[in-house]
Amino acid sequence: MERLIESELSKWKVSKRRKPLILRGARQVGKTYSLRKFGENHFDTIVMVNLERNTDWHRVFEGNLGAKRICSDLEILSKQKIVPGKSLVFFDEIQACPRAITALRYFFEEMPELHVVAAGSLLEFAMKDISFPVGRIQFLHLSPLCFAEYLRAIGNGGAAEVILSPPGRISEAIHQLLLQELRRYFFTGGMPESVMAYTETGSMSESFEVQAEICETYRMDFAKYSPQVDKRCLNAVLTSISESVGGQIKYARLSRDFSSPTVKKAFHLLCQANVIRKIISANPSGLPLGTTPAKNVFKAILVDIGLMRYLSGMPTDVEYGKADLLGIYRGATAEQFVGQEMLSSRGEDLHYWSRSAKSSTAEVDYVVVIDGRITPIEVKSGVSGRLKSLHLFLKTYKNSPWGIVFSSRPYEDLPEKRIRFIPLYFAYSACKEKRGHT
Repeated sequence: MERLIESELSKWKVSKRRKPLILRGARQVGKTYSLRKFGENHFDTIVMVNLERNTDWHRVFEGNLGAKRICSDLEILSKQKIVPGKSLVFFDEIQACPRAITALRYFFEEMPELHVVAAGSLLEFAMKDISFPVGRIQFLHLSPLCFAEYLRAIGNGGAAEVILSPPGRISEAIHQLLLQELRRYFFTGGMPESVMAYTETGSMSESFEVQAEICETYRMDFAKYSPQVDKRCLNAVLTSISESVGGQIKYARLSRDFSSPTVKKAFHLLCQANVIRKIISANPSGLPLGTTPAKNVFKAILVDIGLMRYLSGMPTDVEYGKADLLGIYRGATAEQFVGQEMLSSRGEDLHYWSRSAKSSTAEVDYVVVIDGRITPIEVKSGVSGRLKSLHLFLKTYKNSPWGIVFSSRPYEDLPEKRIRFIPLYFAYSACKEKRGHT
């Protein structure tokens, strides 16, 4: 599978400011695969150290953490020569050995010419009891396959290039093809193993089985959070979030069986594990985007659209057959998709806008900053005259020159209404700060 993060890794390799790199992300999004492939393509040798599987190798990080001493030990254990500039040292599952995280600073200070990478999940839990090397390491975040990566994985690289280009008018035939593939992506999702199961068998059922296995793996991980919070509460919150995508949430409503502080703690632990992402209510009056006083009201999405399908228990046979993509699961699936694409392309916090008044309420699905301008985003079908909240936003905040509506309809620019209708499949490129960079 070709991942867009490969270009970022290539830049890191030649950067004059290079530091040891940690690739973060939820479990099973492809961190190990991406770093191994990068190593195979750009280095003579890869020294892979899986710190979860090889617990006896943890002894390497006992005592002094001198980089040269660690490399000498690793050469003996791996039976490979480590040559700066030609070797990639890869610490996989680094969260299993917190001392290895601390050691990264000494690679930066003592052997800056050596390329060192690490991959890990649940890092926040590993780092709470160690001296973290602030300023001595770099981070990249890996999400599940975005829609463009999915298209490449199923062998349609040409379609991927279309949606990675700046949004615009395309032929009706290509428009319909992309909508058809997007419908499949809504259900298979972007977890690499799920996509692989679908591409190898052509069966969505195989993909669904993988999603169930991944979710069960996540649930087994809950035991690693204990005794911080009840794993039953974590499970309840995860399920509730999957059913609540697209709507505003309060902690107390995520589970009636546990206290609000317990639910809040469970929610934040799931955020730290990168399984869910909180969407903050924004104040768009100026830059940077501020937050509203109502911090206990928010929205959230799951790490992956396919896992959302499984966890929410949506009736797949009914939802898959709906004519408009915006109608699937009350529109929540499309909103999850747009949020997921933005996280993949932008790698920053998501925001939305909400305003309550005596006689009415207004809400805009997302608010982002594109090319230095505050941009409201709606994920809806329908004509521009029905977008009351979006029109109110544009009227209220004059610093926002135009708004985006993601839908199933073809691209259309309505300058007199300050609105652009953009097909859903362009979400990645439409919201990227530097449009030409993929």
